[in-house]
Amino acid sequence: MLSLQEISDRLEIEDLIKNYSHAVDSREFDRFRDLFMPDAHIDYSAFDGSVGTLEETITFLKSAVTRELFPQCQHMVSNILLDLKGDTSKGRVMCLNPMQMALPDGTNHVFMLGLWYLDDYVRAPDGWRIARREEEKSWTFNTPDFMNM
Repeated sequence: MLSLQEISDRLEIEDLIKNYSHAVDSREFDRFRDLFMPDAHIDYSAFDGSVGTLEETITFLKSAVTRELFPQCQHMVSNILLDLKGDTSKGRVMCLNPMQMALPDGTNHVFMLGLWYLDDYVRAPDGWRIARREEEKSWTFNTPDFMNM
């Protein structure tokens, strides 16, 4: 049976995960500073993205995930598995990510990415934060040939 603290911790971490998705989809990457630890390690290499610090990741996303290149995207998260241990937790989070890409000829191309987020969370003075996030590729659908995914 879960204690009230464990229930609260799980709900707070789930909100953290959902807030991450909303920040990405709304292109509000500066909000990452409220979601990640300042010394977080973020690894998007499964889909040829950046690997680095929080600030490096924010800089990368601001240049790579623009509305001009990706007019629409959604990061839908589910199947959140958490292993809580006091003030830390490990997580495995399923993500379905349909994306619309603007092509040079003026048309749009829709494709989908299936992935897992492998996370480490820590309780900070102002709430739960992501200390480490790594993407694990599960599958792709209809990705443009030139993306080599």
